[in-house]
Amino acid sequence: MSLPPLLLLALALVAAPGARGACPAPADLKKEDGTRTCAKLYDKSDPYYDNCCAGAELSLEPNTDLPYLPSNWANTASSLVVGQRCELTVWSKKGKEGKTRKFSAGAYPRLEEYRRGLFGDWNNAISALYCKCS
Repeated sequence: MSLPPLLLLALALVAAPGARGACPAPADLKKEDGTRTCAKLYDKSDPYYDNCCAGAELSLEPNTDLPYLPSNWANTASSLVVGQRCELTVWSKKGKEGKTRKFSAGAYPRLEEYRRGLFGDWNNAISALYCKCS
């Protein structure tokens, strides 16, 4: 049984990381002067991927180490994008405590799709972070 071409395209877009949504491509995370941005966090996500990576954004430079996020960003991130050759490590509690996860280069439009322990997810759960690039 052969799948119709449009169904194959839809499946490819869903399966390819960073290929969906309004999130910027990891290669596009640069400032206007051309310097690299390690990652961007966004406070909005949506069941529709085209509406993700919206709202307020927090840009992170390479080697950003924030054991305590600014109060307006603690437990606020719902979408994120990590730049090429970069890695973002996040913690669920301030002071780099609690659950941890590493996000490699790519777009993550809905953090609720990434498990944090048995009953939680990473939507509105990032309280500390470290971003590095090679």
